[in-house]
Amino acid sequence: MTSQADITAEITAIEADYQRSGVEETQPRRDYPPYRSSILRHPTKDLHHADPETIELWAPCFGHRDVDPLEADLTIQHSGEPIGERMVVTGRVVDGEGRPVRHQLVEIWQANAGGRYIHKRDQHPAPLDPNFTGIGRCLTDADGGYRFQTIKPGPYPWKNHHNAWRPAHIHFSLFGTEFTQRMVTQMYFPGDPLFALDPIYQTVTDAKARERLVATYDHDVTSHEWATGYRWDIVLTGSHRTYMEPQPASTDRDDA
Repeated sequence: MTSQADITAEITAIEADYQRSGVEETQPRRDYPPYRSSILRHPTKDLHHADPETIELWAPCFGHRDVDPLEADLTIQHSGEPIGERMVVTGRVVDGEGRPVRHQLVEIWQANAGGRYIHKRDQHPAPLDPNFTGIGRCLTDADGGYRFQTIKPGPYPWKNHHNAWRPAHIHFSLFGTEFTQRMVTQMYFPGDPLFALDPIYQTVTDAKARERLVATYDHDVTSHEWATGYRWDIVLTGSHRTYMEPQPASTDRDDA
């Protein structure tokens, strides 16, 4: 059985190789041995070319009226209050020049405060919250801004190796002008002790790029006696772009 010590040694060795190479790697390595299922998460053969216009004819579409502002509040989707730390996550979606990416669809999904997803493949013995589904969406505004109210997710175990735990995180999905322009990433919380032990977080071998995945606590976003606040900007292009998961996008559970 692979131990955490073995995983940590692998991560350390890969980090040392990266430091010697002197090459900046802002995006994840697709074949990353400490992340055991990474070999299953990227193509191993040449891709089949498809006509994007044909795909668009069969893809779903949405307009501004199809996304209700209430969908960005994950705490009001049921008859009762969800359990956990209420929080607000906000930020801007920008391009590599800092220009706002306006009126684009942003979706999130996450575990509940106990680290449990509402998903049939998530069977670890943490409680489900009947008042928290863990999904939401919104459109960016004229300044590229987005805002969600939700519950802070908990860490959870996964099957990569013995005693493996994922840091608390929120999945983000961003769409461009077409549904073929989808990108997926994850947002983390500051000071998490699981960062150094998590092979998925460590697939981004550049330390500065990893830091861009971590939200910042913002006391101005925090509201009195109601919710803590975090700010996280997403950069889609350029040398400071936010890490995006390789396609196809992962399922709700990272060990799927």
